[in-house]
Amino acid sequence: MTTRSLDLPAPARRLALRVPLGLVLPGALLLGAEAGARSGVIPANLLPAPSEVLRTVFYLAQNGLAAHVAASSARVLAGFAAGASLAVLLGAAVALSRRTEALLDPTFQALRAIPSLAWVPLLLLWFGIDELPKLVLIAIGAFFPVYMGVVSGIGGVDRKLVEVARLYQLSGVALARRVLLPAALPPLTTGLRNGLSLAWMFMVAAELIAASRGLGYLLSDGRETSRADIVLAAIVLLALLGKASDSAMALFEARLLAWRDNHPGRGAA
Repeated sequence: MTTRSLDLPAPARRLALRVPLGLVLPGALLLGAEAGARSGVIPANLLPAPSEVLRTVFYLAQNGLAAHVAASSARVLAGFAAGASLAVLLGAAVALSRRTEALLDPTFQALRAIPSLAWVPLLLLWFGIDELPKLVLIAIGAFFPVYMGVVSGIGGVDRKLVEVARLYQLSGVALARRVLLPAALPPLTTGLRNGLSLAWMFMVAAELIAASRGLGYLLSDGRETSRADIVLAAIVLLALLGKASDSAMALFEARLLAWRDNHPGRGAA
């Protein structure tokens, strides 16, 4: 076995470098918060020490935390799947037809500007306080970034590629599968990542209003009982879950777009 065969691949080397660098800022913030809380500079009732928050996480883990995480994750996955699927279909229809664009896009752009909490009273009036309004709210959050990614991706396809495909007499399905979809994948995958992030945000908004389980419920419970450690524990868990899901989506994006020739600066240390 040669020395060269022991070398890590370039993506693995970049990852091995990025992980320690990515921990520098969170580590510094945690150390500062710990020192401030223990010295009394920061009131412990407002910002508990990170070690206290960690103890709260362990306590919650022994008292039903898994059920809260599972409930929130299931809601995000279901709402994201519904919203993203609808966004891909409607986004493709808008991008491929000027008439459909004129009919639908102005309404979607207006709805996109509505804050998440503004939907809550209406959804509660329509669907009550069961699971459906939560899933609809999450789907709304996921819909618009994916929709914008699809419209931008298909609309930005080089016209010359379409003309060459027509010269080869590709059918509409073949044109979409072999030309439009591959060319639109970078904006689409970016939209999917943004939509997944917004799905987590909208999930919290849904669970803060009406839920008996979930991380949003823990946030509300911590606020009502004046337990800043529970609130911070829920926030940390949301950050970890959001980061984990985004990393999974980034790996999917990297595999899907392995053919893309990135700017050399992206690979630099």
